[in-house]
Amino acid sequence: MHDHLGHPVFDVITAAGTETGADVYVVGGWVRDLMLKRSSKDIDIVVVGSGIDFATVVARKLKGRPALKVFRNFGTAMIRHAGYEIEFVGARKESYRSDSRKPAVEDGTLDDDLGRRDFTINAMAISLNRVDPGRLIDPFGGLADLGQKIIRTPLDPDVTYSDDPLRMMRAIRFATQLDFHIEASSFQAIKRNARRLEIVSAERIMDEFNKIMMASRPGHGLNLLYSSGLLEVFFPEVAMLAGVEVINGQGHKDNFYHTLKVLDNVSKKSDNLWLRWAALLHDVAKPQTKRFEPGVGWTFHGHEFLGSKMTGSIFRRLRLPANEKMKYVKKLVLLHLRPIALTECIVTDSAIRRLLFDAGDDIDDLMLLCEADITSGNPAKVSRYLRNFELVRKKLVEIEEKDRLRNWQPPVSGEDIMACFGIGPGREVGIIKTAIREAILEGQIPNERKAALERMTGEGKKIGLAVRKEII
Repeated sequence: MHDHLGHPVFDVITAAGTETGADVYVVGGWVRDLMLKRSSKDIDIVVVGSGIDFATVVARKLKGRPALKVFRNFGTAMIRHAGYEIEFVGARKESYRSDSRKPAVEDGTLDDDLGRRDFTINAMAISLNRVDPGRLIDPFGGLADLGQKIIRTPLDPDVTYSDDPLRMMRAIRFATQLDFHIEASSFQAIKRNARRLEIVSAERIMDEFNKIMMASRPGHGLNLLYSSGLLEVFFPEVAMLAGVEVINGQGHKDNFYHTLKVLDNVSKKSDNLWLRWAALLHDVAKPQTKRFEPGVGWTFHGHEFLGSKMTGSIFRRLRLPANEKMKYVKKLVLLHLRPIALTECIVTDSAIRRLLFDAGDDIDDLMLLCEADITSGNPAKVSRYLRNFELVRKKLVEIEEKDRLRNWQPPVSGEDIMACFGIGPGREVGIIKTAIREAILEGQIPNERKAALERMTGEGKKIGLAVRKEII
């Protein structure tokens, strides 16, 4: 009966509605995505009555009797079935206090339920009732807004955004993901209410922000976040990149719009969220390191070191994973100037070895970030840089094949050194390990155990240690 809805579960829901006498509808994202011909794994069902009681009947009727998860505090229930998440809730109306995102909820009609939703394109429903199956209920003109690619709130935007300020992030997320336009009065309301975002947790904001970051053109979303005033509220470090200062007729490039270009360039090549974060933060310390030097112009010395340090505190404040992901982003921010420096001089083997040693398995991502960082409007300059990058890439492959320095492990361990000279842990072990590493990186000895052991005994003698035991 509901073949056009694209899932057999709807027939089971209609049968459950007939059995219980409940009015039931599929609403929100599923309906929107059906109209946009996009696939979706989340099905939201609204019941005029108890969502939990109705879900219990549906779970009993479904093949394989899937488990039912009940969230009594929220009056919702969820079934996972055949790769889909089906959520059931009773139709509700909501009222909010000004200091909280958590509404007071009471039973309502379907129109009440659709009116409390964030945008007109998410405020449509399709009937799953036996009497009018497949009928579209669209009280706020969501279908027309989908056709015209408009993001608009069903009710007064000031009320919609003030009630739940996360909706301002969602407006920009949908505009970015769908390439839609936020209707003018709705966008003005976001500007007026931007500070209300302060009552929303960092985790919820980051959930929306990372969806913006994973869009095909995240730069568009960042631009909307900046021009709406939201970026300044939760991410002032990136907002501060905007603007150009001019001294003696010399200006620097606008580092905010440069960053957006770099982010979009990376996004064309990679779906790695954390590489996109490295693109976003690669120049984050430029405002703090900006200096004007007469005869030289604008400089940003050390912005990669400070930027890497700032990345750690940004991740902690925004409740992003303070683990390997953070270390990866810090590392790319720290190293992002190194390959560019290699394109501007004669590339020595030792410089390539050091880059491989420092970047390890992240060398390919680092090279992608550096190529994305070339945003000059001068085509000759861009093609020159990209040609030089190709030479660096070639050299990286050659050196790696010969010296195997990705994720380098020293061919001689601290334990070897202590056993050889009969000493315990201490500064001598560090001195010898560093000398061996430097000799390999400078190409003085090959990255092999035999040569490293010979260097070890020589370095030991230099600092007054005698060999107590031969190490093989």
